[in-house]
Amino acid sequence: MFKVLTLNNISDKGLSRLPADQYAVADDTQDPDAIILRSYKMHDMDIPASVKAIGRAGAGVNNIPVDKMSEQGIPVFNAPGANANAVKELVIVGMLLAARNICDAWDYTRNLNEPEDDKLNKEVEAGKKKFAGYELPGRTLAVIGLGAIGVRVANAAEALGMNVIGYDPVITVENAWRLSAGVKKAATVEEALNAADFVTFHVPLIEPTRNMLNAERLADMKDGVVVMNLARGGIVDDAAVLDGLASGKVSRYVSDFPSNQLQGKEGVIALPHLGASTGEAEENCAIMVAEQVKDYLENGNIVNSVNFPQVQLPRAGEQRLAVSNLNRPDMVGQISHVLGDAGLNIFHMVNESRGDVAYTLVDIDSQADDSVIEKLSAIDGVLNVRAL
Repeated sequence: MFKVLTLNNISDKGLSRLPADQYAVADDTQDPDAIILRSYKMHDMDIPASVKAIGRAGAGVNNIPVDKMSEQGIPVFNAPGANANAVKELVIVGMLLAARNICDAWDYTRNLNEPEDDKLNKEVEAGKKKFAGYELPGRTLAVIGLGAIGVRVANAAEALGMNVIGYDPVITVENAWRLSAGVKKAATVEEALNAADFVTFHVPLIEPTRNMLNAERLADMKDGVVVMNLARGGIVDDAAVLDGLASGKVSRYVSDFPSNQLQGKEGVIALPHLGASTGEAEENCAIMVAEQVKDYLENGNIVNSVNFPQVQLPRAGEQRLAVSNLNRPDMVGQISHVLGDAGLNIFHMVNESRGDVAYTLVDIDSQADDSVIEKLSAIDGVLNVRAL
């Protein structure tokens, strides 16, 4: 029986992927094998030594001590793309809110207080001139980050008749195939930004992306640009954009991350972190991460981990061993040597690495006893060993 600790409310549709006869799932379980969460901040948490995997029912993992987990040989899973449609739709909404001055127009209309319809209609007709906007076709959208969300945004914007330019130096082959052929690829982030009437960011918040849009880059962009940040707070330098709003460099700033700095500022459309806030997105994220954690606990397979390589191997033989280790020379040789000395024949083996971490799955022809597990664990650089 595997024990799973939940740190937030997780969709029942996701948790139903963990059968009750094999998994005990609770928000207060002791010595869990895995943790599934959404926004709970784990950095100050005492993580039980029993934990073998962590699953984030969403894309970002800033709330999880990923480096610490890597040092302990614990994969952290996320759900990239599960909320992509929800975020894509909000980006489209953000562009329309900005282009058509919807928020200001709505405020104007709801504050009208004329007792007679004739007078109200006159106020409506007199006021609407202040809120005239423009249409999206022919405008240029720069999409910074062409992952699961960015690709959907780029394709949807092109379908609306926009010119789209995208930037992502590490786009995957899979996402490149999904990207519409009409999307122009920028060689630098500056090339994309400087072409933009609208810019939207879909990158993780890491040191290279912190304040990715700053005063220096903003100065070279078109006047009247619409800036949208529905990815992570900190990717856009809010102070620089506020200065841009004051000077006319920026016409609207759509942010999913309100702050006291942005509160009440003219031209700011601040939303309460709605990017993935749909029932469908929450269900999709929970289902994806539950299935990934389940496959790892039962079979050792790794899909969509942010700190471990992707490793999948069909099961064969009598037993499977999963070894997490530092990415050093001759680790596979040492693992094979221990198994050979124990008279264990290897049916299948796969080894992959990611940065400083490597991961090996081995199917063997008979059960390894405790002494074999102990010898594997004693290899210098091995982080943990599981017999499955």
